[in-house]
Amino acid sequence: MMYILIAILLTGIVFVLIAANATKHIYLENSITIQAPLERVFNQVRYLEKFPEWSPFLEVDPNQKITVTGTDGTIGAQYHWVGNQGKDIGYQELTAMEEQAKLVFKCTIEKPYTAAPQFTYLFVPVGNATKVIQKFELKSGTMNAIFMWLFGTKKQMQQLNARGLQLLKASVE
Repeated sequence: MMYILIAILLTGIVFVLIAANATKHIYLENSITIQAPLERVFNQVRYLEKFPEWSPFLEVDPNQKITVTGTDGTIGAQYHWVGNQGKDIGYQELTAMEEQAKLVFKCTIEKPYTAAPQFTYLFVPVGNATKVIQKFELKSGTMNAIFMWLFGTKKQMQQLNARGLQLLKASVE
């Protein structure tokens, strides 16, 4: 009987580790076409002071305290947030830019867990409209991956990122 319980426990642990391993590297890609000129769409994403106009995180927690540091719209500018009554803390920084083509933001999440996802936005003119391609990438260790798997983080991020692009479209159109 004891051997059966140990075998079941070990099987469960192996299952969790295998499932969580798939969450150690999350890559998501979303896109949306916005009926607006490339420059206007690019600047809506580039300038961090405009992020509250289309942030899905503010939609979930409208009482976040926000600060933009550095020269907004340039490499090194940062968007800091404290939300959920101090339980969510972090910032995102503009780390790379190709004028009217690409923006890269590195996030540093300090609470409720530590993580460093990266968002890359590509901007493609399509006639009088602009296609925005958002790439999200997150790499984590085994323990964080277990918790992300348990709490369905990949699915939640997919939904939040898609919602963010919908809000971006609404804020520009």
